[in-house]
Amino acid sequence: MSIPTRLTRYLDARGTRYELHVHEPSQTSAETARHAHVMPHQLAKSVILEDDDGCVMAVVPADRVVKIGRLGELLGRQDLHLADEDRVATLFEDCARGAVPPVGMAWGVETIVDEDLEEVDTVYLEAGDHLHLLRLSQKHFHTLMADARHEAIGKKPVH
Repeated sequence: MSIPTRLTRYLDARGTRYELHVHEPSQTSAETARHAHVMPHQLAKSVILEDDDGCVMAVVPADRVVKIGRLGELLGRQDLHLADEDRVATLFEDCARGAVPPVGMAWGVETIVDEDLEEVDTVYLEAGDHLHLLRLSQKHFHTLMADARHEAIGKKPVH
């Protein structure tokens, strides 16, 4: 599978400049960061949540988890929970399972970005498969995510 046409059209329509980086196949964001030799806080990952009102995408650094309760409060949606894998696969049918690009807007999905990603000079994004990342400067990431809400929605996981 390659980069979804919907994603490249969205990036091109916004004048987003990016570099494509190839890495060994990976199944998790932590593994992707290792294989791509990228610091986990530079890798933006998507987390799809849902409730009866539909889906929302939270975008957080790969070394963070989503504060679901906080996100629900911000959006006035108290029943948010992780979306079912089959639902995500249907919504992002042009992407490999587990490799959804953190650009929900390209698929018409409300997107909220963790404000920690605004502090990173270079941001890497899943490109829709398990072999590619997009490398964006902070300027281009900020412009790409200008229509998304930015909030403190991530936290370090408890081990």
